[in-house]
Amino acid sequence: MERSELKGAIESLMYVSGEPISFVELQRVFEVGEDEIRSVVAEMADEMQAENRGIYPFFTDTTVKFVTNPRYEEWLIKLLAPPEERTLSDSIMETLSIIAYRQPVTRADIESVRGVRCEYAVSTLLKQGFIREVGRKDCIGRPMMFGTTDAFLVRFGLHSLEELPPLPASEDENNETEYQIGENV
Repeated sequence: MERSELKGAIESLMYVSGEPISFVELQRVFEVGEDEIRSVVAEMADEMQAENRGIYPFFTDTTVKFVTNPRYEEWLIKLLAPPEERTLSDSIMETLSIIAYRQPVTRADIESVRGVRCEYAVSTLLKQGFIREVGRKDCIGRPMMFGTTDAFLVRFGLHSLEELPPLPASEDENNETEYQIGENV
């Protein structure tokens, strides 16, 4: 086996393995001596680091594995860090509140309460996983009915829908009292 082919084969094994591979195992697989395997791995490491590759072989006395190049740590952190929670706009919060208190509810039911179309708000809430389709209304057109999900409960720190604050008894009370659901931190 040519040296370049041996490098490619070792690289493939290290990539697929994801775990450290012992030099003894590489010797067994390729039927070559320890010195040659170590030399090829060291050469691969030097070449990959010189080219500023994203990964390169890291070896100990007994094993070798791929590690990421510390030069690219910033991007790894951005990828692997948990995403920040997005804030929900007033219109989306209004739509979510209507669904939470009146579920199961159709888009037409939401629009009759809000007085405006709610297609964007409903699609956003579906994408974010706060609501889901819970069935179809038994009427002409069989519109979808929506309800909240466990993600809704978690996001707002609730164990069940019974923990939602009570709605005001009248329209006048609604103007005087503000209800806020605390976010789960």
